[in-house]
Amino acid sequence: MAVKYVCPRCGMALGTIEADVPEWRLGFHFLTPEERASIITYESNGDVCVRVICEYCQEAVLRQPEWLLMHNHLQ
Repeated sequence: MAVKYVCPRCGMALGTIEADVPEWRLGFHFLTPEERASIITYESNGDVCVRVICEYCQEAVLRQPEWLLMHNHLQ
């Protein structure tokens, strides 16, 4: 099982953890069920995909907050 971190805005791959790490070590237990559903997806091969905004998209949101309202096909 790999844990893949991907930006939901631009699709940039931010990193992958190839080791079998328990979810509690990744901090997922701090998320509410709603947050988990919107941030984490499980792929058919057992990999976990975690959607986190990248540095570039975060800067864009800080400059233009209305950008968050635009439809995003990656989510």
